[in-house]
Amino acid sequence: MTDRQPPEDHPFSEFLREPASTSKPAAQPPSRRAMRETQETVQHSAKPPRRRRRRALTAVIVTVVILGLVAGAGAFVYSTFEPQISAMLSPQPSDDYSGDGSGEVMVMIADGEFGDAIGVKLQEAGVVKDSATFYSLLLKEDPQPVFQTGTFKLAAKMSSKSALAALLDPANKVDFTVTVPEGTTASGIYESLADVTGRPFDEFKAAGADFASLGVPADAPSIEGFLFPATYEFQPGQTAAEMLKTMVDRTYEALDAAGVAVDQRTYVLTLAGLIQSESGSTEDMYKVSRVFQNRIADGMNLQSDATVRYGAGGGEVDTTEAEREDASNLYNTYANPGLPVGPISNPGDDAIDAALHPAEGEWRYFVTVNLDTGETVFSVTQDEHDAAVEQYQANH
Repeated sequence: MTDRQPPEDHPFSEFLREPASTSKPAAQPPSRRAMRETQETVQHSAKPPRRRRRRALTAVIVTVVILGLVAGAGAFVYSTFEPQISAMLSPQPSDDYSGDGSGEVMVMIADGEFGDAIGVKLQEAGVVKDSATFYSLLLKEDPQPVFQTGTFKLAAKMSSKSALAALLDPANKVDFTVTVPEGTTASGIYESLADVTGRPFDEFKAAGADFASLGVPADAPSIEGFLFPATYEFQPGQTAAEMLKTMVDRTYEALDAAGVAVDQRTYVLTLAGLIQSESGSTEDMYKVSRVFQNRIADGMNLQSDATVRYGAGGGEVDTTEAEREDASNLYNTYANPGLPVGPISNPGDDAIDAALHPAEGEWRYFVTVNLDTGETVFSVTQDEHDAAVEQYQANH
């Protein structure tokens, strides 16, 4: 069969004529490998890989679980701490009062207390509303305030600023200041304490009678001699026993400072109390101490009118012959040898020192010839002493 071409003038010759051959080879059918790769490419482009979809799903699940746990924990926390949370979220009242407050509140500031502790004490007493607010105000002060120890009269519901100003005002300091002169007897001390504190005299007398509970040796005849003469600042609320105990402790401090052994305390206080009562001046104390110690060494009675007077309970300087002969008065050093049975006054540091360190001398006698000036004459012999006594009598 031969190829035939339609005539040139055939109406459909353009369409019936076979295409001319080209140099490009005819397309070959795709191989199986190419078809498989093509299918895989189509599949990959149509949907994501299975592993990637699994990871995305896992992330979603974890996120949902975490959100659920957070929501559950939040619900638990809220149900448990609902009052505290509500208080935190709601508007807070001021952490400070305003103004100078009202009423009367006593607050004691102890030695060594700092601002934070003072703030807590003020809040507990109802003076300030919040201790932290008070302390914050305190930290802003320049220079930093220095607080005195003692009891202060403040008011309830004061602003922190007012409370701070009141604590720094000496006029608000309330305490019981008592000054005890050297040589004062226990009875005189009770009177001073009663006058200053307003407590009954008998309250101090009863506390002093139980002297062993205050630290005084149980074998001492009384508390006399163990109440150290000094200036004290007692606080409102302290009991009579507490005040006396403070004075006893102060006596032991003085004895320890002087180097007095514990078993010699009563002896030294007895001699020092006698020296304190019989001396007209500090300088005379060392001579008076020597007189008494010389007489004791010689076996002579001390013959102190002060001891007779103390034991008899009298207030006169002179004593009677009957009083001097009364041996039942155990304080009577005319009728009884040696030191009195116990101290007859409360001696100070100088008298204690004089008892331990008497002046050098041979004196055996002394007499105060002028009670106004305290002038005292010291004698070695009886005749010298008799002349000094006549001088005393002439002046009185």
